[in-house]
Amino acid sequence: MRRKTLSLLLLPLLSPMLAQASTLSVCTEASPDGFDVVQYNSLTTTSASADVLMNRLVDFDASSGKVVPSLAQSWTVSDDGLSYTFKLRPNVSFHTTDYFKPSRAMNADDVVFSFERMLDPKHPWHAFAQSGYPHAQSMQLPSLIKRVEAPDASTVRFTLTHPDATFLATLSMGFASIYSAEYADQLLKAGKQNNLNSQPIGTGPFIFKRFQQDAVIRYNANPDYFAGKPAVDKMVFAITPDANVRLQKLRNNECQIALSPKPVDISVAAKDPALKVVKTNAFMTAFVGINTQHPPLDKPQVRQAINLAFDKATYLKAVFEDSAEAANGVYPPNTWSYAKDLPGYAYDPEHAKAKLKEAGLAEGFKTTIWTRPSGSLLNPNPKLGAQLLQADLAKIGITAEIRVIEWGELIRRAKAGEHDLLFMGWAGDNGDPDNFLTPQFSCASVESGLNFARYCDPQLDKLISQGKMVSDQAARSDIYKKAQAIIQQQALWVPLAHPTATALTRSTVSGYSVSPFGRQDFSKVSLGK
Repeated sequence: MRRKTLSLLLLPLLSPMLAQASTLSVCTEASPDGFDVVQYNSLTTTSASADVLMNRLVDFDASSGKVVPSLAQSWTVSDDGLSYTFKLRPNVSFHTTDYFKPSRAMNADDVVFSFERMLDPKHPWHAFAQSGYPHAQSMQLPSLIKRVEAPDASTVRFTLTHPDATFLATLSMGFASIYSAEYADQLLKAGKQNNLNSQPIGTGPFIFKRFQQDAVIRYNANPDYFAGKPAVDKMVFAITPDANVRLQKLRNNECQIALSPKPVDISVAAKDPALKVVKTNAFMTAFVGINTQHPPLDKPQVRQAINLAFDKATYLKAVFEDSAEAANGVYPPNTWSYAKDLPGYAYDPEHAKAKLKEAGLAEGFKTTIWTRPSGSLLNPNPKLGAQLLQADLAKIGITAEIRVIEWGELIRRAKAGEHDLLFMGWAGDNGDPDNFLTPQFSCASVESGLNFARYCDPQLDKLISQGKMVSDQAARSDIYKKAQAIIQQQALWVPLAHPTATALTRSTVSGYSVSPFGRQDFSKVSLGK
């Protein structure tokens, strides 16, 4: 009897403590492909894994345009540009979960494991990435990195085969996240290698709890995070493909942050005192990728005809509703090597017909248009955009069938080169112009699948490689302008738009900002009343 009375007396003391626990709910547009971020290339996956669960050796600070310390607190580069030596931050802990309890702090062995797994075909973990290593391959890291070694537990040294002006910035990308070698050894011994993808471990601000496909991802705040425990105790990704539903959940306070709003929803939110619109100019380009390996799309005249046939001004107004700037090429205009004098392809159906006739296709041909079912920042209204392109192509004799494919399957099949015309978008991760060129137009990236144009040209590939080996920015700009001219002349994309990156939040949310690269940082977000 006395024990029961004591328990009842304790309840009022505990209840206020429980009430103080805060949960941040984020409405996202799609499920991640998985959580082993090295296997995947979509921002949806990066946001759900690398950005919240993991850290890299360095980060890229968008406000200063500089690479800054993260897991590495300092680094030095040899005079010849071939050796990068990183000093690791001490006493950084990997996550403790029901399925893993680390026995040591993060050290150089974890960094060596994270990279050798991607680079060395003989590594015991190399074959267990079902989707391969698209970023590492497209960025040509296996040929760039000669070796990764650990002189001691707090030091990591990368030796390169040749100088690369983009190397340090590349290490800030999501796929360069640092994994626990100890956890990997545990899984390997148990024969549970797939758990690295389904039960992730990192050093990041949040700890993975549970994932329900197309429904929800749950996280707990990491109390031992080296940059300080997040302001919220728990975080939920509420997977909500319909942008209208995301807005409704936000208005009902079921979500406190809603990603990838439709332009019309931004206008609605701007008039609601309970909501805020957070935005910045995005380092992104929306485009239609043209598969140059599928005849007759292998003919440049046909690709040029498609560019000339599409009324992009109407598309931009109807789909983006004044929330984006028209694209004339690969780069956003604020890129330091942007070629502003490229002529582009003005809307000209008659010229498009002449190009088809020049290609021997005066009667047209049949093709397909692939798009996703749900809207995103780079494609706010997929169905309408595909219909507009379909109608414009029909005017010059091209019959295009629209195929709406679930996001995960669309990415997988597009990387395999199954598409003809593909509505897609690309976000540069670190402000460097090469972050568009190497992944999207290098020969190595055809094999990795990120080159959605499936185009491999020795001259273009040589320019891309040269650009990375030159440190002087003006010289790099000259090289990249030549590369842009080839890309446009060959009409590898139909460039569409450079969107404004926008998210909607409750007015009580503070500490959240939108990244121009589409990355997410919820570690400093707090919820007011």
